[in-house]
Amino acid sequence: MRDRRAAQESRRAREFEAFVAGAGGRLLHAAALLTGEPLTRDTADAQRLLNTALARTYARWDRLRGEDPYDRTRMELAALFARRGHHYRRPRGGALDRLTPRERLVLVLRLYEGVAEEQTAAALGLPVERVRAICTRAVSVMRSGVPRQPSPPRRGGTAASTPAGAAGAVP
Repeated sequence: MRDRRAAQESRRAREFEAFVAGAGGRLLHAAALLTGEPLTRDTADAQRLLNTALARTYARWDRLRGEDPYDRTRMELAALFARRGHHYRRPRGGALDRLTPRERLVLVLRLYEGVAEEQTAAALGLPVERVRAICTRAVSVMRSGVPRQPSPPRRGGTAASTPAGAAGAVP
């Protein structure tokens, strides 16, 4: 019984290693785009994000049952980034620095990974129209070449609830 279990674990490990060897580079590139790190420098945050996504995929490896492990890992990566995106707001010198974390996530899923709008919307829990609007705005920002001004920190209210004479209000 132990021999059979050891053989299964060995097979599982070999399959997973082969998957990571084949898909790891592209997944790391996607993670670096998400975190905003240029691939020419140390990509520690991207590697941490990817390692967590790969660990979650490995934990479910035997239960994938025909599901593409790349798709599973990509969705784990997106879910992790969606929860931790606020950690990646500071400029890091990457190509997508001008975008907000949500815009980066949508742009990477839609344009770099080629995920359909419907699948992206389902993964992020957003309406398809919202995903389309975010993607359009992100592409517009990238094409303009003008760096975005950092948004001021929120203080519990919305922009609509600020008085007209408040600092930073447009005259």
